[in-house]
Amino acid sequence: MRPDGPAMAAPEESLRKRKTGHSAPEPEAPPAPGRDPAGSPAHLHAGTFWLTRIVLLKALAFVYFVAFLVAFHQNKQLIGDRGLLPCSAYLRSVQQYFRGRVGWDALSYAPTVLWLMDWSDMNSNLDLLALLGLGVSAFVLITGCANMLLMVALWGLYMSLVNVGQIWYSFGWESQLLETGFLGIFLCPLWTLSRLPRHTPTSRIVLWGFRWLIFRIMLGAGLIKIRGDQCWRDLTCMDFHYEAVLIVSGNLSFLNWLTMVPSLACFDDATLGFLFPSGPGSLKDRVLQLQRETRGARPEPRFSSAVRRAANVSLGVLLAWLSVPVVLNLMSSRQVMNTSFNPLRIVNTYGAFGSVTKERTEVVLQGTASPNASAPDAVWEDFEFKCKPGDPSRRPCLISPYHYRLDWLMWFAAFQTYEHNEWILRLAAKLLAGDTAALSLLAHSPFEGRPPPRWVRGEHYQYKFSRPGGSHAAQGKWWVRKRIGAYFPPLGLEELRAYFRDRGEPLPEPL
Repeated sequence: MRPDGPAMAAPEESLRKRKTGHSAPEPEAPPAPGRDPAGSPAHLHAGTFWLTRIVLLKALAFVYFVAFLVAFHQNKQLIGDRGLLPCSAYLRSVQQYFRGRVGWDALSYAPTVLWLMDWSDMNSNLDLLALLGLGVSAFVLITGCANMLLMVALWGLYMSLVNVGQIWYSFGWESQLLETGFLGIFLCPLWTLSRLPRHTPTSRIVLWGFRWLIFRIMLGAGLIKIRGDQCWRDLTCMDFHYEAVLIVSGNLSFLNWLTMVPSLACFDDATLGFLFPSGPGSLKDRVLQLQRETRGARPEPRFSSAVRRAANVSLGVLLAWLSVPVVLNLMSSRQVMNTSFNPLRIVNTYGAFGSVTKERTEVVLQGTASPNASAPDAVWEDFEFKCKPGDPSRRPCLISPYHYRLDWLMWFAAFQTYEHNEWILRLAAKLLAGDTAALSLLAHSPFEGRPPPRWVRGEHYQYKFSRPGGSHAAQGKWWVRKRIGAYFPPLGLEELRAYFRDRGEPLPEPL
């Protein structure tokens, strides 16, 4: 029996259509986010820098975090109230130079917020600046987002420390961090805290500012080597350059890490996309959607966009103007390296290893409890620093990118005499007084748990790595050292009294 109702005819009709291949097309589902219509994972387009900005900010925040961590751990001992070179005394000398006034001249000579703070407890001030820097940099490092206010805070806080850090902060990487940090301010929107601020795309002017920075760093480093030392032209410098294991030991502070930061501006989202996870709702997926929305579309005219464009153009003009003396220095046969041409250190000149030392010399500080320093039976014991070579049996440390500032200055002191490095006499006085702050900068004092030494002296040694398989290596020694002579003679507190009196400073007294 064949039913004639329309309800029963529908299945037969649909079956006939399937057999003949003429079934009606069904509506297509929209492609999943982060995938192209064929269903394969979507690829980011070249030419945008949303993810580049996040990577740049995180990398810069990491270096800031390390720098502020070093400041928190060491500034009190170096430039604090009882430090080797107190920053309060330095600020007073600047104030006296400008006739006792804290005016524009003093502020422009040493830009620091410490001018506005109470100097009676400088240790607390230094800790406050370092802790604020640690907090802000940690936030940017973890979240990958920042605004101009946060980046200005980081730049201002670190500049405040650099400009009172004196010799401890006198190296090229300090100016390089400030210049990199200044450019980082213009990477961000003014207020918004978003990793992908829709109305604030990464400025090409700022990106070219980073590229100009890395170009000058590389060119300056190359030119200073060719002009500075014959061994670079003879291709023999590498015979000595790694004798100090500078990169892996961390003696170059965060310099190598910092130098990688501006180079990131050479890579766009399509190149750096592999650093980010894929999937619906991910940063990579959201950038892809932004690329699709803005491709070929004109941005809506906004007042904030016009203001930002004017600020970026002004930045480009400022960088060009401040680059004039830098370019002239690069072109000069008397090129200087690691120099700032303005107090804010916005555009600087860089260079490293214009000359390479052919041997490694070190100053070893020793103390004795003997009442007579010249007695033949006086036992002299070594003070061990945290990272610089001392005990030949101690393995070279691996601390990069952390930085021990005193250890680094001790290496420089070995190139000159103690008269050129008067701070080393202050250190000797602190050791004679058993000063706990100064001793915290060292790895080991042979007088721990005992009265301080009666005498301290400096000995000059030449260090070389022991050869693998050699007799010294078989004894477990990493270094072979040979005494060159005395660096400074035995000194007691009485011998240093006149030195401190002439400078109007109190002599450290035993605690």
